[in-house]
Amino acid sequence: MRGQINMKNSLPSFDSKQREFAAYIRDPEHNPIPAGIQQQRMAMYRELFFNNISGFLASNFPVSPYFSEIPEEFLAFLEHERNNANDYPFMLELAHYEWVEMALSIAKEEPIINESTLTLETRIQLSPLAWPLAYQYPVHKISPDFLPKAPAEQPTCLIVYRDTHDEVHFMEITPLTYRLLAMIEEQESMIVADCLQRMIQETQHPNPELMMTAGLQILTELAEKMIIAVL
Repeated sequence: MRGQINMKNSLPSFDSKQREFAAYIRDPEHNPIPAGIQQQRMAMYRELFFNNISGFLASNFPVSPYFSEIPEEFLAFLEHERNNANDYPFMLELAHYEWVEMALSIAKEEPIINESTLTLETRIQLSPLAWPLAYQYPVHKISPDFLPKAPAEQPTCLIVYRDTHDEVHFMEITPLTYRLLAMIEEQESMIVADCLQRMIQETQHPNPELMMTAGLQILTELAEKMIIAVL
């Protein structure tokens, strides 16, 4: 029939052309420009493509929960589906680190406000807007000039929290402080003295009095930042 397209012959060719087109847009340095298309036109298509994606992601604020789920889906893709030996080994952790700020910024919980002084007898709990995190790579230091190829000897421990002005902050903490916060989180709430005594037992610290004093100071500073709640 005149004018009828042979789908069996045209689709593979069209599919192949699409793949060439997409490959060049993604990585023009390692993929040839599709035959019959001027480089100037491809540069324009590439700019339009990335501008559209950039504009879509830049508007990712909590207007609809569907937009906020996009980064979560991307994390799931990296963790369960992406399998490329050429990827940076820290890619998943870096993506998670970047996601945390957005997740905390739209979390529905209200920031805590501490009005009482923290003592050894105080009962405390971790703020729902404070997340202790531990990574194999120093994700907060990664940049074009620093791309580690292997995990660090010690884990990178961070606490990410949202303050009373709804601003998200990242703070590097020691593994000991990370364990302290994780312990409080596991127990939901603890008396300060009990928490520190348990840490002394876990670490077998040779100077319990020093550990108690230092631990109280650390918890006091965390309470001032509203990372832990004074009950």
